[in-house]
Amino acid sequence: MLGKGLKPWVLSESPDVLCLQEIKATQHQLTDEQKDFPGYEITWNPAVRPGYSGVATFCKTAPVQVISGIGDERFDVEGRVICTQFPNFSLFNIYFPNGQRGQERLSYKLEFYARLLDVCDQLLQRGENVILTGDFNTAHKPIDLRNPNENINNSGFMPEERAWVDRYLEHGFVDVYRWLYPERVQYTWWAYRLNARQRNIGWRIDYFLVSEKLLPRVKDVIIQDEVTGSDHCPVSLLIE
Repeated sequence: MLGKGLKPWVLSESPDVLCLQEIKATQHQLTDEQKDFPGYEITWNPAVRPGYSGVATFCKTAPVQVISGIGDERFDVEGRVICTQFPNFSLFNIYFPNGQRGQERLSYKLEFYARLLDVCDQLLQRGENVILTGDFNTAHKPIDLRNPNENINNSGFMPEERAWVDRYLEHGFVDVYRWLYPERVQYTWWAYRLNARQRNIGWRIDYFLVSEKLLPRVKDVIIQDEVTGSDHCPVSLLIE
């Protein structure tokens, strides 16, 4: 991403908080210039395995607290979560596992969904506001991918994966893009092969799930599908 216009885009858009997933690098592998994003405090949570997974959160306002991981070594070694806590909400930057490499990784993915929900439930039970964002690696409904019938048995749209998104909604979260735009068809990820992006054969797998008490403060969710440079596009949450 750094070689494909990330820094100019960030400095132009100037988001208050920026969440990146699948960074595949540690801060020590980057030059001083690559790491220099003026005005931002950056938290890195790379995977232990080099060149794999990892998340990073850029904040203009310093969080009250930053927590890397979800307290389970099975998942935390892959650098999948950063929680930045602000006075009025906790923001989780998440790179959910991909389940396409067999039953073992599918089970791992579903167990990750379960563990993260346990963490979120504890915060919600204390009356805290929570925002989840990132690459969920799951399209929730048929409207969220171009070819649902062809993908029903493929990881990313299997019933057991989609059921976990349902469970998050049952536990007090709202998919705010779909809440605002129940019939709109937009995607956030396209495979690199077969000109999928040019043909708009995509999936919506990048979400903002917001706890119900925050809904009155949500102004918009924007899928910036005109922005290139990755197989994903940016998704922005506008909130008071």
